[in-house]
Amino acid sequence: MKIIRPFLACCISVLTLLGSPLVMSADELKTLSIALIEYEEDPRYRDNIIDARYQAQPWGRLNDAAKLAIKESRFAAQKKGVKFELDREAVSELSALPKLIEELEAQGTRFFLLDLPGEGVRLVSKAIQNPESLLFNLSALDNDLRSEYCQANLLHIAPSRSMLTDAMAQYLVSKKWKEVLVLYSESEADSRYLQSLQVSAKKFGVDIVNEKPFKLGNDPRQRYRNNISLLTAKDDYDVVYVVDHSGEFAVDVPYSIIQPRPVVGAAGLVADWWHWAWERNGAPQVNKRFFKKGKRQMTGYDWSAWMAVKVIAEGVLRQENFAPDLLLNTLLAEDFKLDGAKGYPLNFKPWNHQLRQPIFLTSLNRVIGRAPVEGFLHPVNNLDVLGNDRGEGQCDLSKNTASGAK
Repeated sequence: MKIIRPFLACCISVLTLLGSPLVMSADELKTLSIALIEYEEDPRYRDNIIDARYQAQPWGRLNDAAKLAIKESRFAAQKKGVKFELDREAVSELSALPKLIEELEAQGTRFFLLDLPGEGVRLVSKAIQNPESLLFNLSALDNDLRSEYCQANLLHIAPSRSMLTDAMAQYLVSKKWKEVLVLYSESEADSRYLQSLQVSAKKFGVDIVNEKPFKLGNDPRQRYRNNISLLTAKDDYDVVYVVDHSGEFAVDVPYSIIQPRPVVGAAGLVADWWHWAWERNGAPQVNKRFFKKGKRQMTGYDWSAWMAVKVIAEGVLRQENFAPDLLLNTLLAEDFKLDGAKGYPLNFKPWNHQLRQPIFLTSLNRVIGRAPVEGFLHPVNNLDVLGNDRGEGQCDLSKNTASGAK
């Protein structure tokens, strides 16, 4: 043993010396800043919304998810000679975004995670000056951001609203629940959602038997709009679809309708892009790590932040030498595919830079199904049956992409 111990110590020293060039010290690493941009007055983060834990709504800010992804990527990044740091920035007014972006770009920031409403995403897109800067939309579902307002350096991690309504329409058709009564508010957000639902219904053969506006509240003068029994009494339907961007009205619908029918949309069965109860594809491990860090369950919004950092890290690591001017082409390349713990290899649609991904059909505590639903096929990529396909809408960024992505 007296001979073996010095020998082992010698071997360990040699291995340590051989391995030392593979991981650089913290001082030697190139720092790549990732800016998380938030809106302080964002109505999605009102205390009453967060506390209520409505389905498909954010349950907290997204910084913990971004930090988790940075932590998970740190060892691979070190071998590449880089480290990622999160810079969390917030504005009290959306009009302050252009100045903030100018300051961050001047400091060398090139990666921007946008947890903003659609208007904020458009403002940031216009304010960006450096062609090497990349924007990642984490939470704005607006269809027009993937169409008339699309931009080359803007990538969408969150799904479009049409991807969510397409997923639900597929599920309704698969269950033969084709006769749908729609309840909606007359807010701007729900008007856009209703338009998306109408397009999805036509696309997949769902029959909207009636559309009735609702009013949140208890005003007796508005009883024909705020009383769920009255709203659902006269029509014949297979299912009630509630269009409610906040979820405040929808939460009371499932057990208040007159006929015993399923409720979908913003309550009951809800289309969402992540759910803490998904039990396959490595999702339990992701959820467990997030719960440990964030002290709550992971939502689709959190998944967007986590996934955006994973996209950035993977793009940087795949380059032989970090070249920010070529990173967008790396991300849009046909062979750039990621594991998002959802069961499909994920990559970006080259024509509008939307992340291809499946959509979950969820209840409060379970994933009921996943779209694309079985039987809904696409000649190139089945994920393209969700949202805009190539040639649909007013956006074709693939003409400007050198990667030849499909």
